[in-house]
Amino acid sequence: MAASSCFSSPASALAALCVLLLALAGAALGHRPSGGSALSSTFYDASCPSAYDVVRRVIQNARVSDPRIPASLIRLHFHDCFVTGCDGSLLLDDDLPAIQTEKRVPANNNSARGFPVVDDIKSALEEACPGIVSCADILALAAEISVELAGGPRWRVLLGRRDGTTTNVQSARNLPNFFDPLNVLQEKFRNVNLDDTDLVALQGNQSTSTYKRSNTNSSNLEIKVQDSVCLSLSQNLNIFAISTSGAHTFGKVQCQFTQQNCTAGQSSGALENLDQVTPKVFDNKYYNNLLEGRAQLPSDQVMLSDPSAAATTAPIVHRFAGNQQDFFRNFAASMIKMGNISPLTGKDGEIRSNCRRVNKSY
Repeated sequence: MAASSCFSSPASALAALCVLLLALAGAALGHRPSGGSALSSTFYDASCPSAYDVVRRVIQNARVSDPRIPASLIRLHFHDCFVTGCDGSLLLDDDLPAIQTEKRVPANNNSARGFPVVDDIKSALEEACPGIVSCADILALAAEISVELAGGPRWRVLLGRRDGTTTNVQSARNLPNFFDPLNVLQEKFRNVNLDDTDLVALQGNQSTSTYKRSNTNSSNLEIKVQDSVCLSLSQNLNIFAISTSGAHTFGKVQCQFTQQNCTAGQSSGALENLDQVTPKVFDNKYYNNLLEGRAQLPSDQVMLSDPSAAATTAPIVHRFAGNQQDFFRNFAASMIKMGNISPLTGKDGEIRSNCRRVNKSY
């Protein structure tokens, strides 16, 4: 008898190698190693064929009273995926001691918005097809529909995510920050298998983004920028240096932005546009603003001004500024990649009946 071998033939050895390479590719794209079904754009075709139309209808209705809701919904998907993967953990409210919400970390507190619209979508889907569509998939669908409604690209959303049953506040505290230097932003994106093109493309969402005005009568001014991170500045707005590990300094445009929108006595909670040119349209004007030095936030301008930008992000900014279709193609591809960060599939997780609460087991 021939000596035993792991493979009976070169063909079987090649097949095994292919399986291994596919597994490694899945891991590189952010799949959990626990195993499960692959995401698919046709996941709900049989079980909930009206899912897309239901989500779109609710968002269209919400836009009537809140034209900025699409930008907020896109951002929810971003902030969900960058923490423990695209599992809907951001949507969970406090349910102590088991669940501590991610909504109160600096990047989300009093700024992440759109949760009632997600609730409305979930209610409508539960009426149409109970117990079928996950909250994590609602965020993915809502992001694509919101981009398309604002005039941006469409893409086939990969579906089949299940909802997580835990949160990760520590990880949520490390979300990409508007005062992160370029190398820190790049590291945070690399940690979820996203590259420089993804970084620059996903920043383009700010074409339709807003921030909440904040005011205070105390000795510090709290800035709430683009539905996100809060930062304290000296009340003397002539001092614009911000000491961080990356040692940022505000440019003239950012200083003016702070003076105009973050001073005491102004309307608190009002939404202000980050793209002053075409704030309601998803387009490539954001990149033209960067080239003209009109970025409102430090993390935007560093993609051009950082010493390492010339060899990394700056050429991509120039490319997208000159070619909107190129930006659209890459934005759609990057959204698909981001939506593929560590999804729960198969029998992992659950399908929540209420996006704010994990299901109770009796």
